[in-house]
Amino acid sequence: MTIRRRTPHRRPVAVALAAAGALAALAAMPMASSAQQSLNQLNSELGQQQSHQHALEGNLAGLSQLIGSLSGQISLVQSREAAVQTELTQDRARLLVEEAALTREEDRLAMLRARLSRSRGLLARQLVSNYESGNPDLVSVILESNGFKDLLEKVTYLRDAEHQQQVIIAITRAAKASANAAARRLTALELKDRQTTYDAFLQERALAGMNSLLSSKQSALKRAQAIKQAALSASRAKSGQIQAEISQIEAQQAAQRAAAAQAAEQAAQASQGGSQSAPVSTGPALGPSGGWAIPYQVVLCESGGQDLPPNSAGASGYYQILPSTWKGAGGSGPAAYLAPKAEQDAVASRLWDGGAGASNWVCATMLGIH
Repeated sequence: MTIRRRTPHRRPVAVALAAAGALAALAAMPMASSAQQSLNQLNSELGQQQSHQHALEGNLAGLSQLIGSLSGQISLVQSREAAVQTELTQDRARLLVEEAALTREEDRLAMLRARLSRSRGLLARQLVSNYESGNPDLVSVILESNGFKDLLEKVTYLRDAEHQQQVIIAITRAAKASANAAARRLTALELKDRQTTYDAFLQERALAGMNSLLSSKQSALKRAQAIKQAALSASRAKSGQIQAEISQIEAQQAAQRAAAAQAAEQAAQASQGGSQSAPVSTGPALGPSGGWAIPYQVVLCESGGQDLPPNSAGASGYYQILPSTWKGAGGSGPAAYLAPKAEQDAVASRLWDGGAGASNWVCATMLGIH
């Protein structure tokens, strides 16, 4: 009867490894619970910040609409101001013409008044002369005439004197009427000048006040808009910080899961009597062979060896590659998890670059793999 020899010390080693794996898993449980609480709190803060951002964006849209409306009103007032200025310029040009006419009327009035004065003087002297010499009648003129020729001369003189007197009276009356008309036109022009200037002044003052009020409101709205914009930028920056903390905690959780899985695998292998740990690929192993293009520990930390959909940061696939990195490294399609494993292996191999690109994975730094 052949007696099988028992391999010494394997059972204690397996038990020790299993116990170490169990202790590691138990030690990781409180840390995972605390990390999950922090993650939940950060997600809640992120939701609050996003709600605050939506409210600020709504306020900014309303302020922009009000500022646009005020800008339209200010443009309308400014166009009206320009129209008033144009009308005022035209009125002033007409006033210059009227002032020139006024000057001519004043000169004409002065001339007519001088003519009236002369006419009144002539008329006064004529009346005095008639009063002193008396009015000759036809009988006395005939009796005092020396011949027919002298008689004709005296009759002609009397007729001319009477005509001259009538002409002087007519000129005096016309001069007085012209002077009165010129004075009336002068008064009307002066009234129109004052009224036009006053109306233009009132319009300019009203439009200037309206423009000042609208500009003040617009400035206040722009200040409020700047404050809201600064608050929105601060909230977005805070959201970015929270998102970075969430990504870090998720990476730590993935690393903890990978470490626990690795410990469990080692314990299982030890319990089955294996003499050595499962080999870990440290270099690229392309194609559908089931190998990994980066160290297995990093894969476990990142995705647990699963073709995962995008996380909160957008990374996906076996190697948790961001869409921008996937495109930059020659990946096809919009995201890594949509591509076959062979293509993901090829892209990851190029990114890993024999270890030179280990910094592309947060878990590689956390696990000390460079």
